[in-house]
Parts: sequence; C-alpha cells; structure tokens
Amino acid sequence: MTLDQFTDEQLIVEVRENDKEKYAEIIRRYQLKLSHYLRKFIKNSDELEDVLQEVFIRTYRNLYAFDVNKKFSAWIYRIAHNQAINHIKKNNKGSISLDEHEWEIVDEKMDLKKEVDVGLAKIRVGKGIASLKDKYREPLILYFFEQKSYDEISDILRVPTSTVGTLIKRGKEALKEFLENK
Repeated sequence: MTLDQFTDEQLIVEVRENDKEKYAEIIRRYQLKLSHYLRKFIKNSDELEDVLQEVFIRTYRNLYAFDVNKKFSAWIYRIAHNQAINHIKKNNKGSISLDEHEWEIVDEKMDLKKEVDVGLAKIRVGKGIASLKDKYREPLILYFFEQKSYDEISDILRVPTSTVGTLIKRGKEALKEFLENK
C-alpha cells in the first residue's frame, strides 16, 4: 500500500506505531492548504512560515492526543487556527491579506472584459471579508475558500454546528451590506 492510499487517519496510526518518517507525508498533504488558509490572517511571508512550522511541530507533538475516529483535517486546521490567533494577539496585528490573488478562483473560460470585472469584484470581496469581525470572517473563509463542512468548522472553531450556520448567514449578510455600500 502506497502512502497516497492511506487516509489521513490511517497515516497517523502508521506514524504513531510504525514509522515516524511517514509524518513527512502529512506535511506534504497539508503544507499548501494550511499556508493558503493562514495567508488570510498573516500577511508577512516569514511570519506565515514560522506559524506554519509551529503548526506542524504542535501537530506532531500531540499526535497521540488525536482521536483517529475523528477527521484529522478538522483537527490540524484547529491547531492552525489557534496558532494564527495566538500570533495575531502576540504581535497585536489583526491584519488580513488583501492581495487579490489570495481570493482568486480560476475559471479558464473567462474572456478579458469579464476577467477584469471579476478581478475587481475579487478585490472588493477580499476587502469586504477583511472588514468583517473575526467571528464572521473565519467561518466564511473556512466554508467558501477552504471548503470545510459545517461539522468541520464546528470542530475547528469549537462552536456548535448550528452556530456555524448562523455565523455564516450573518457573515454573508454583513458582506453583502459592505459590498452594497462601497
């Protein structure tokens, strides 16, 4: 069985019981995803790399605390979320990256005029998301940009699943209001 055939949870069991070197596969699977997620909260590339490295260190140190009957991705995103919040608090920086490329969704069938219009819309949406309170911004980013389910968001943010729906709804309303008024 190759490493690609392992689920994350199976891979964690392998790392715990048989081969610590297989943890590199976890890093390979999550490095880009978590970097993309953290970039929404941390603008500075060096700081982002430091936080990302700390996420993987903390994850490794706490592997035995992970319940393999749960979803690993929600668990590691929770660690990343906590590290980002800690970093922001420690550095007293609540800055969010507004680089339009961060919010980019690729559509190969766009013509040039539409591409320009979409690019401007992405900038406005990025600014709108950055203007939201954390309690609304975080669920929106996890749901729409990281494609996490309500249950996963609930695990990451440590709120009831029903609250996730409410936060996303209110966040969308606040974003809509921002976009209509700007």
